[in-house]
Amino acid sequence: MNEQHTPSPRQDSPVTVIGLGPMGQAMTRTLLAAGHPVTVWNRTAGRADGVVADGATRAATPAEAVEASDLVILSLTDYQAMYDILGSVSGSLAGRTLVNLSSDTPDRTRAAATWAADHDATFLTGGVMAPAPMIGTEAAYIYYSGPEEALERHRAVLTLLGTPKYLGEDPGLAQMMYQAALAVFLSTLSGLMHATAMLGSVGMKAQEALPELLTLSDSIGAMMRAGEATPGAALDAGEHPGDLSTVTMMGATSDHIVDTSRSLGLDLALPEAVQAHYRRAIEDGHGGDNWTRIIDGIRAPR
Repeated sequence: MNEQHTPSPRQDSPVTVIGLGPMGQAMTRTLLAAGHPVTVWNRTAGRADGVVADGATRAATPAEAVEASDLVILSLTDYQAMYDILGSVSGSLAGRTLVNLSSDTPDRTRAAATWAADHDATFLTGGVMAPAPMIGTEAAYIYYSGPEEALERHRAVLTLLGTPKYLGEDPGLAQMMYQAALAVFLSTLSGLMHATAMLGSVGMKAQEALPELLTLSDSIGAMMRAGEATPGAALDAGEHPGDLSTVTMMGATSDHIVDTSRSLGLDLALPEAVQAHYRRAIEDGHGGDNWTRIIDGIRAPR
């Protein structure tokens, strides 16, 4: 087992990036541009060619990649990929900080943190809230959880990738927030494509439809804030005042969306899922409550 390593305080300290999909490549280039020596490794070696041409050092093996830096950033498909890559070189992990920016479940994240600790490594969970082209810009931010001291030790480097938002010591918290945010994101993307298909059925081009739909998407946050000074406060209090948009009203709208989509021959999976939330709340006697009452059925599905 390697000796314990003390992270370098230098602003040009070395960093290792394992996983060179579009996100890993963007992170590598951002770190290189800031003056950090970056060592990279990827299971498909050819994916490293571009960043190596930009100045990164290609490691021949995962062990060589890990041993090149105290800070090791993982940008992989899931957490199993971390075990597949690092499991055989776990003796090289002692004293290093693993920052896993891959997506998986909170429970698997907590198990990974335990695994890292068993090999004398520090583990930070990260959830990247930006696409690859936005890495390194002011718009990028990343949720983190795990040992706060580790985040602070490497804050200068990690901030280069996106503004760190620390959630707490539980390594599963960042992953939970990431998955919650993606639930909103992916549902919105599906909604946008469903709406575009609806409009396309009457001859409207996507380049005409999407700008209008995106305007609505951009305004949803403002609509939510207009109805409540502190969004979520009423939910926390168990209050669902039906003075604006009731379950019955929104449920009727969901019925119309399903009927329209059916008449157009579109896939009904998304509109019927939304419709089911409102029907459940109405069946439970909450038709006069605010639409937020649908959370009860989401929390306790039948």
